[in-house]
Amino acid sequence: MCRLFLAAAVVAAPVIPLQLLRRGLAAAMSNAGPLKSVDYEVFGRVQGVCFRMYTEGEAKKIGVVGWVKNTSTGTVTGQVQGPEEKVDSMKSWLSKVGSPSSRIDRTNFSNEKTISKLEYSNFSIRY
Repeated sequence: MCRLFLAAAVVAAPVIPLQLLRRGLAAAMSNAGPLKSVDYEVFGRVQGVCFRMYTEGEAKKIGVVGWVKNTSTGTVTGQVQGPEEKVDSMKSWLSKVGSPSSRIDRTNFSNEKTISKLEYSNFSIRY
């Protein structure tokens, strides 16, 4: 019964033209106006509280690319790229929200600049 259900779901799934799949998120964002890149470091209780996982999820929800990783000093660092308004939204999330169990004491942003194209095709967790 499960196989039949899955087969029906596959048949009913919308067909996405191959051209759109090839373009991907990065190509779609590059047409959305000025692109921005910013590095960040988040201080507080941000390790051991799923901060990186929530950051990746929020970045994908907002529609930005980049990366996040833990540091050896107990902070979380990374880079965000995308349309200016989406990067600003992610900056706000990194400063005020974080994961449910985190405590953000402060977030430092640096190297903020306008870029001509995205350097990443998605948002990922680095180790």
